[in-house]
Amino acid sequence: MRTYLAARAACIVFLFSGSAAAAVSEEEFAQLRAEMLRLAERVGVLEEENRELRQVAEATVSEVQLARTEAQEAGRTVEEWAPGTTFSGDFRYRYEEIDVESRDIRSRHRLRARFGAVARLSNDVEIGLRLAAGSESPVSGNTTLGSGGTSKDLYLDQAYAKWRPFNGAYVTAGKMKNNFYRPGGAGLAWDSDYTPEGLAFGWSGEQLFINAAAIGLESDSRRDNHTFYYGLQGGARLPVGDTVSITAGAAYFDVPVQGESSFFGDADDFFGNSFNCTDADNCAYLLDYEELELFAELTYSGFAMPLNFYADYIRNLDADTYDTGWLAGARLGKASAAGSWQVGYQYEDVEADSVLALLRDSNVGGGGSDIQGHKLFGSYAVARDWTVGFTVFVDNDAGENRTGSGTDYDRVVFDTIFKY
Repeated sequence: MRTYLAARAACIVFLFSGSAAAAVSEEEFAQLRAEMLRLAERVGVLEEENRELRQVAEATVSEVQLARTEAQEAGRTVEEWAPGTTFSGDFRYRYEEIDVESRDIRSRHRLRARFGAVARLSNDVEIGLRLAAGSESPVSGNTTLGSGGTSKDLYLDQAYAKWRPFNGAYVTAGKMKNNFYRPGGAGLAWDSDYTPEGLAFGWSGEQLFINAAAIGLESDSRRDNHTFYYGLQGGARLPVGDTVSITAGAAYFDVPVQGESSFFGDADDFFGNSFNCTDADNCAYLLDYEELELFAELTYSGFAMPLNFYADYIRNLDADTYDTGWLAGARLGKASAAGSWQVGYQYEDVEADSVLALLRDSNVGGGGSDIQGHKLFGSYAVARDWTVGFTVFVDNDAGENRTGSGTDYDRVVFDTIFKY
């Protein structure tokens, strides 16, 4: 276009030159001059239109490129957005009724919501983080609905770093998933929601495994109840023929809490363990907990669905009385794939000073130690990631060791759980 304009300008210059004027009359020259000026004006208009069209075309190309980028990004997976990072979580809605002797039946609606991420920095290092909407309790992830629909608290449930120095080995530091094996997933020593804080390490092979930990009940040395406990566990997984497998092992936990104040709750909250008080605000554990544990679990896969038996025994070597706890149970099936189901039964008897009550199961007999009773449970998988279930705690008894006559405790729980 610029070349074209230059040519027209040259013509105009020529027309205005003396030689051109000599070849035509003055009137013809004036007409020619006017025509050339109109042509130059028209060329200017065309050049402006061309510039505007070029801007529109460039904007259209940019919009197409942006739309294409957005479409590509919308189709990206989590792994593409954050390579090496995985996300997971669960949501549980619960309705329960609790019938405690000589009290009105209590009913309530509760929920538990958790969301976590694990970032794998390399083949042998990972960082984990999980948040939970629940309570401050170390053994409960539930929050009760109410208080006029107030917002619920969000807590740090896990935050850890894990290193795998060689095949089967691990070292974990932070607030983490409990690394000790629990037969049948039962809570004789540890509640399923408990996430210990400290250092854990271990190794697992095809048949043998070992777990150890140094865990802070109170890590701050400026606190009066500064305490760490230590644990060591070992076991074996042994196949017996084609349809039977057995897992068995032993553990020892050293929990030096004698003379220490309570770690959670009020000053006199020891959850069934023996304690004494000098006044209402100063109470302390009477004993240490030197816990020796023996456990076994058997799985039979010869039926259309798995059949599982498990047992757990624990004794506090520092106690002279009320020093033993045990449980046994069975489970048929596994609620995993859509349409699958499971049912089970468990009985346990946990004397007052057999185990540190703060960290054990929070459901049977109302939680803690000095309890005994039956548990029936079942669940059905509506989909791979959605189950509905029930748990019935029947003929539970709490407080017999402390008072000489226990309190009847019954409870019915209905759950619906979504995992992602």
